[in-house]
Amino acid sequence: MKNKYPNLLSPITINGMTLRNRTVMPPIGSNFATVSAEVSEEMIKYYELRAKGGTGLIIVENACVDFPMGTNGTKQCRIDDNQYVPGFYTLVERLHAYGAKVSIQLNHAGASAYAARLGGVQAVSASNIPSKTGGAIPRPLTVEEMKDIAKKYGEAAGRAQLAGFDAVEIHAGHSYLLNQFLSPLFNDRTDEFGGSAENRARFAVMVIDSVRAAVGPRFPISIRISADDMIQGGNTLEDSLELMGYMQEKVDFLNISVAQNDNLYLQHDKMSLAEGWRSYMAKAFKEKFNKPVITSGNIRSPKVAEEIIEKGDADLLAMGRGLIAEPYWANKVADGQEHLLRRCISCNIGCADHRLAKSQPIRCTINPDLLFEDTYKDKQVKKAINVVVIGGGTAGLEAACTAAEIGCNVTLLEQKDRLGGLAWMIGTIPAKARIHYFVEYLENRVKELPNLNVRLNTKASEEILGELNPDLIINATGSKPLLPPIAGLLDRVDKEGSKVKSTFGFINNINSFDEDCKGKKVAVVGGGAVGLDVVEFFAERGAEVSVIEMMPVIGRDLDTNTKLDVYHMMKENNVKQLANTALQTVNDSSFTVRNPEGDIVDIDFDYGFVCLGMRSENAGFPKVEAYAAETGVKLLNIGDSARVRRIISGVEEGRNVVKTLEVMGVFK
Repeated sequence: MKNKYPNLLSPITINGMTLRNRTVMPPIGSNFATVSAEVSEEMIKYYELRAKGGTGLIIVENACVDFPMGTNGTKQCRIDDNQYVPGFYTLVERLHAYGAKVSIQLNHAGASAYAARLGGVQAVSASNIPSKTGGAIPRPLTVEEMKDIAKKYGEAAGRAQLAGFDAVEIHAGHSYLLNQFLSPLFNDRTDEFGGSAENRARFAVMVIDSVRAAVGPRFPISIRISADDMIQGGNTLEDSLELMGYMQEKVDFLNISVAQNDNLYLQHDKMSLAEGWRSYMAKAFKEKFNKPVITSGNIRSPKVAEEIIEKGDADLLAMGRGLIAEPYWANKVADGQEHLLRRCISCNIGCADHRLAKSQPIRCTINPDLLFEDTYKDKQVKKAINVVVIGGGTAGLEAACTAAEIGCNVTLLEQKDRLGGLAWMIGTIPAKARIHYFVEYLENRVKELPNLNVRLNTKASEEILGELNPDLIINATGSKPLLPPIAGLLDRVDKEGSKVKSTFGFINNINSFDEDCKGKKVAVVGGGAVGLDVVEFFAERGAEVSVIEMMPVIGRDLDTNTKLDVYHMMKENNVKQLANTALQTVNDSSFTVRNPEGDIVDIDFDYGFVCLGMRSENAGFPKVEAYAAETGVKLLNIGDSARVRRIISGVEEGRNVVKTLEVMGVFK
């Protein structure tokens, strides 16, 4: 496919380092290191799979150069002592075996340090300004301390060379220490390290000089920066271009990122942002400094990737979450298998929220195995095994494909006229359209499997089950809106001519709302994920929106990125937030609620939505359960039909059909 994507699949040489193509895995924390901050076998397998998948350059996640003051993350790796060199050496050796080039990001967290490791010692920074709203107040570094930190960067870079890395990256973005000097959001110093752009760049220049002295002139160095803070009072793109003017001659290539801790949803590219939306920033740096430039930003399709390089916006494409979801991205593109790309949906659940908010190892909503990918296919059934999957949502589709891929004869029964279930429905909301990527991938995967038969418009029955003679039944019938017996609700919700809609009512009528929003009064009952999708839809189209939530906090269970984004969206659009407010009665044009003071008041609306979450859709399950008990057939209930959760849980359970079949003793 090189003729189709000649730029994307072409090599590039940077200061003696030749990359086989233009794909880059940028540094993303994994929580795969050991508790003692060393490289683990799990961490090696994770990166090894991306090297095997054809990635050109892998930049290993940020490593601490100054422990404990510079550390961040629950299980961040360290490179502040020679004892860490052997582990990195093994990692690099394993990645080189598959043809990838390997860099490592060197970092000091500064005010973003992991507080639990500091033992009560105050974090350090450029000034005494927290790196995020509500963060711990740091103390300003002395000049002598800064010289010592710069020296440690150099020593860490020397260790990276010893470990066999092909390059190093200096992290100067994303609210970490060097960025805390570069950005006026965090730097109010009055000495030679504060004030002017030249002064604010001075510490970063010290660090770069130290690294260059350690590695020599013929070793590639990159620097990653937040090109635009996108926060009032922070660096603009023009400011960052000026700052880079003091650094660029000392480095070999530039990794152009964006944003800070307080707008993490831009740093981690929320779902609604267009593919390659940041590339104009990279272009500005490339044109001004004539250096190889890395860009990122929801890049999912090879067509967009090719266009970015062809237009001259950037030379290299960072696809961090994209390569978590699809480690074989480069190879599939090269082999003409675009239809089987498992394209990241930008949900930021398993990759970001697991790590940042929950101190868990990273996972992926749409990729249930980050370490071994397709090795489950090595297990093949030793005899004819019939599997029936009831429900064609994401959990059911993953289960059906997995079972077919290991040799089972699979029939999937879906009572609607299309596959995808709730995921497909939610993907019809414009801001959530990227969810359709996953459904499309699953549908394409189905088409590759001749032993997987899909029956649409078919409801499971004892007769059909008897006809199919299953050895295993997987129930994956999903969920539906929760509609409690609140006065007036069931009489009005989703009825012809009614102004009151459920979650499904909103989705099924979304095109009619899109043309008639400005100035309308919209009231949404339910401040969870789906309710806030409705709030966002109308608020960003000019409606006067109120959100009513019985709990004290709106969006309590949202992931970190989405929560920051939603709060920003509500503030920007003057959404009226009514927490601790309980719905009492549903009327034709108003919701009667009890407010925090205990008063009963009416919230008027032109459109009213009741989005109180979802409940399992398992009305037919008792009959299926009875059939299984009577015939002795193994039965699984997975996904939302077992318990309402996120997509990630159902997909994991779908893949776990392998383990069920293993217990059944059906493998060769």
